[in-house]
Amino acid sequence: MPASPSTARAINDRLALHLLQREGPLTAGQLKKLTGLSRPTVADLVERLAVAGLIEVVGESGEQRRGPNAKLYGIVAGRAYLAALDVRTEGVAVLVSDLLGRVLAEASVPIDDHSGTGPAVEQSVSLVERAAKEAGADRLHTVGIGAPGLIDPASGELRDSSGLPAWHRRLMVALKEKFPDARVGVENETNLAALAEQRDGAARDRDTFVLLWLGLGIGAAVVLDGTLRRGVSGGAGEIGFMPVPGTSGLPSATDCDGGFHSVAGAAAVTALAAEHGVTASPAGPEPHAAALVREAVHRSGPGGDPGAQRFLDALADRIVLGAAAVVSVLDPGCLVLAGEIGRAGGDALADRVQHRLTRMSPLATEVRPSTLGGGAVLRGALLTARDRAQDELFAPPER
Repeated sequence: MPASPSTARAINDRLALHLLQREGPLTAGQLKKLTGLSRPTVADLVERLAVAGLIEVVGESGEQRRGPNAKLYGIVAGRAYLAALDVRTEGVAVLVSDLLGRVLAEASVPIDDHSGTGPAVEQSVSLVERAAKEAGADRLHTVGIGAPGLIDPASGELRDSSGLPAWHRRLMVALKEKFPDARVGVENETNLAALAEQRDGAARDRDTFVLLWLGLGIGAAVVLDGTLRRGVSGGAGEIGFMPVPGTSGLPSATDCDGGFHSVAGAAAVTALAAEHGVTASPAGPEPHAAALVREAVHRSGPGGDPGAQRFLDALADRIVLGAAAVVSVLDPGCLVLAGEIGRAGGDALADRVQHRLTRMSPLATEVRPSTLGGGAVLRGALLTARDRAQDELFAPPER
């Protein structure tokens, strides 16, 4: 059954808007070519979108032609302002962007371990307010938050966890109160890092992959056939609880000690480095374990420090325990090593894990390091906020 005229107009409008978002400013002629629509249809949709305040003339094409140059149309970037937050146990980072995702302001604040819930929330909310003011945003349309922990699929909120600061859960409520007109959403940090790597990073050419988060905690994000899989309870990828060889016990429903976390988490990596005589001083807020891995990579080149090489080999032996289990169940074809430790290890650690995984598993799997560095969670939070805002603003008006 053919679409009604109003439905066809809505489909054409969204197609044009997404082309403008992806390609940048376009002329009516370029829109005609890319959409395959007729010239009168393109002229009508350009007028509709301009009247709706979604697009505007941003310049002229440089083509030489008789008469005036063709007008270039672009999305009205200031139609909505977005905020993205990366919430960690030790602090918060925020950025504010326009509707096109162009970053207008960035800021961060450390949160002391001994800060109470109220002061920590107040510091975080004030940080967002200051960043929005610096960006010239009089109001925020959408706020995307990345945080450790499980997200309740029913409520979309962080689940209560004894292992995370209480202010994490309170922060989402406080942001909704401070910015009542904004759409505020939270997502697990590892999932956001995976979405960012899928769009702009190490997994751009992959529809199916698993991101292993190696940092203070251990986790995984699963992307199958281009879609992030969260699981029934939002816990897909909680591999820190996965039983593995080499531990003194088994994990429980409330404690991942005895699981994969016990051999590959930051505390275990720090102890492993000490066994091999690797020392380092952290640079900035990064975990000590990440600094140790970074130093070992620096010292482990050809003819380098044998202790650093043995440390990286032993670390790869541990990581591959979790990697092989993930591969045997999901067969993703690609693993991305992320988190502070995964980033610090870079190609040197990824190559070692790749070598061991090839020997252990019959399933061909490429192991890659993250290419987005420490900004992956913020980037993922911004991408989800932008998608949510555009889906709403680009939707056809209700009748």
